[in-house]
Amino acid sequence: MMDYEIFKEVVKESFLSYMPKSYQDMEVRVAPVDKVNRKLDGISLLAKNEKTMISPTLYINDMYEKYLKTGDLQETLREAAEAMDEVFRGATIPPLDISMAKDNIIFQLVNTMQNEDMLKNLPHREFQDLSIIYRWVVDVEQKGLSSVVINNHVAESLGMGEEQLFKAAAENTRRILPPVVQSMNEVMRDMLVADGMPEEMADLMVGEQEPENIMWVISNERKIDGAASMLYEDKLHKLAESVGTDLYILPSSVHEVIAVSVEMGEPEELAQMVSEINMDQVDISERLSNQVYHYDKDLRKITLATDTPNKRLDGVVAEQQHAYEAKPFKKAAVM
Repeated sequence: MMDYEIFKEVVKESFLSYMPKSYQDMEVRVAPVDKVNRKLDGISLLAKNEKTMISPTLYINDMYEKYLKTGDLQETLREAAEAMDEVFRGATIPPLDISMAKDNIIFQLVNTMQNEDMLKNLPHREFQDLSIIYRWVVDVEQKGLSSVVINNHVAESLGMGEEQLFKAAAENTRRILPPVVQSMNEVMRDMLVADGMPEEMADLMVGEQEPENIMWVISNERKIDGAASMLYEDKLHKLAESVGTDLYILPSSVHEVIAVSVEMGEPEELAQMVSEINMDQVDISERLSNQVYHYDKDLRKITLATDTPNKRLDGVVAEQQHAYEAKPFKKAAVM
């Protein structure tokens, strides 16, 4: 079996030979692509002398995983070429209407240390050990939404600075991805009913618990990048008031966070649990943080409750850790 670097070179040299004849005059481009929590090698096809042409991008990293599982290089390249051709033929890229952008900008939370390189090219603001980045929603679909990350170039084209992006996203995210707070019991009940269990039986299976003993899931209606819902302080305050205590917030993934009463355990123990689940059960692309946050219901702000050494999300303990000051979230987002 080839190692990854040799495989990447083979793909670059051989990919065009697996594409239909109509693509043979195109140029193969392999370039690093910054994705959330990781850097991938993207392969795209460009018409010669048309360097600005929009092209689908496949990731050689995914192709390599396929190759390792099957051991069949030709089949891996053939399937990738078919996928590229299918996307080229079926791609309908909607025109980006700049005049509509302001109403369709949302925010997303990512880990700051894990995404240092990506953040250099994006307008963003820090929030504890995380960073708020911005996405432009170009299409809302039944099962999800299509969006593009707003980098410095796109922000300049929109004529919007980071402060403008933040204010627009604070309003739009609540409208496009309404925040939702559910008890874990409610989540489990919904899953049981969705699997066909009668509602009465589901109620009996789940039972009831006192508020201070319940885990609460904070996300949004679509369960997409729902961790950003923790930025809406009014939701946290309402929950903390109903529980009757301050809250610890556990970053389950980029799609949701879990809130519990501070009486549920020590933050260091909870952080250890979060870290173990991240490493064992959460894909690297969906990990948010190994830390635990504290929400003070009287001061109405979030701070870091832990400072564990494993700040990176890929299992590498950085030699030099960044010191993150416990900062309250700006009131511009409290809506």
